[in-house]
Amino acid sequence: MTLEQLRIFLAVVEHLHFTRAADALYITQPAVSAAIQNLEGEYGVKLFHRIGRHIEITEAGKLLHLEAQKILDQVAITERALKELNDLQRGELRLGASFTIGNYWLPQKISKFKQLYPNLSINCTLANAEKIVTGTVTGHFDLGLFAGEVKLSLQNSLEQKIVGSDRLQIVVGKSHPWFQRTTINVRELTTTTWIMREPGSGTQQMFEQALQKWGIAPNKLKVMFVLNSSEMIKTLVEKGVGAAAVPELMVQKEIQFSTLNCVKIEHPTQDITFDIIRPVLLIKHRQRFQTKISKAFETILMKQETKNIRALFEVRKHE
Repeated sequence: MTLEQLRIFLAVVEHLHFTRAADALYITQPAVSAAIQNLEGEYGVKLFHRIGRHIEITEAGKLLHLEAQKILDQVAITERALKELNDLQRGELRLGASFTIGNYWLPQKISKFKQLYPNLSINCTLANAEKIVTGTVTGHFDLGLFAGEVKLSLQNSLEQKIVGSDRLQIVVGKSHPWFQRTTINVRELTTTTWIMREPGSGTQQMFEQALQKWGIAPNKLKVMFVLNSSEMIKTLVEKGVGAAAVPELMVQKEIQFSTLNCVKIEHPTQDITFDIIRPVLLIKHRQRFQTKISKAFETILMKQETKNIRALFEVRKHE
């Protein structure tokens, strides 16, 4: 059994078609057929049922699929480890970041990293928080970055560290009745229309948690749109379409130039206002191999200035 045979087998499993697997691998269809036949002949099993013009994977094929993927994953890890013997002169860091963190918080950190290690490359994927967490669990990312919380069911698989913070702001455009106000009563939240992020978004998760803490069921808000882009939400709010809870990182310029106004939320009976502050989390798998490159990037994120931030959230956690 060779690694090439396993790669060909996995391609056939993915496409369930010999010719399409060959096209994906840039080899000939007879080469694919020969690799599968050699595997079947060597071990005396059938990996695929040939049914008319299509194929289906057998029980033996399902077993090999599971083990082959593990083998090739381990080979990839070993190759990356060997390449790192050049003392951080070559290699790639695979990052996953939520949209807001990736667009507004992360670029400065990447710039610092590239100054220190100019020969290393960074492959950064932006997605909502749920997909970043899932991608880090499955090994698609070396490190994940997002603002919010890790689900309790995944906390045993992921190590998490606080490396920054972000604040959610309630913002409205110039034509909104709240534009000239600095505060609103928490009960007024149900009197306007809202634009929300999609389920799975860290922003949406934190806003809903805040609403519940304030005694407001999220389904009581008048939701006009649910979108998967905070940038689109910001643009619609600027045009006067309702209110939204958005990260402070992405509306600083708009607030400075008064195209958006942020309003504080007042307690209904006490002279206090509410904040929605969330940690920026660095996550990594507890058991997967951590490369020197990911350790170097983590060191940049875990600088002295983050100590006060981590202390703040530790206090809040125990309150």
